[in-house]
Amino acid sequence: MNKYSKELPVMEEFYSLQGEGFHTGEAAYFLRVGGCDVGCSFCDVKESWSAKDHPLVSVDAILERIKNCPAKSVIVTGGEPMLCDMNYLCACLKQQKINCFLETSGSEPFSGEWNWICFSPKKNTQIHSTFYTKANELKMIIEEPNDLLRAEEFALKMHDQCLLYLQPEWSKREVMTPLIIEYILLHPKWKISIQTHKFIHIS
Repeated sequence: MNKYSKELPVMEEFYSLQGEGFHTGEAAYFLRVGGCDVGCSFCDVKESWSAKDHPLVSVDAILERIKNCPAKSVIVTGGEPMLCDMNYLCACLKQQKINCFLETSGSEPFSGEWNWICFSPKKNTQIHSTFYTKANELKMIIEEPNDLLRAEEFALKMHDQCLLYLQPEWSKREVMTPLIIEYILLHPKWKISIQTHKFIHIS
């Protein structure tokens, strides 16, 4: 594991709208860290997988850019952010009264203090049980019908207040979206998540 703390391997930083899940449509500062131990076939940022391909950037320097952003929410994504120690980043953001949101597969030990955690477990990945109790939303990527059974298996492990989302894998969306809609109509505990940023052509 690459347990950085006051420096992070940063692939990119940008200001945009959240495109999926609970916070869809909200403005936020995005911090994408390099390094991933999952490697999904459908990943649209495969260039983030190797941490060594991305420069170590001072968290203090990152914070200065975040403080100049109009929105007061930061989405930390990857790669897999939990490959890094996020305690220092989260503590600094909290001090500045900036919300910090995490997107994670749950494959690595937990660190940081988060206002919102989007937990999106991937296939053939060992999950750390902490995420079953800490996640605010469970987002399951659906690329084939059998993934709905897997989604239900994970839903049973989540705490009662966790929001449940089904999201069609982008390249299979024309086939999977109607299936997901039909499934949610039968199982209304779920909501649909659509990658709206890809439809409106933003990062």
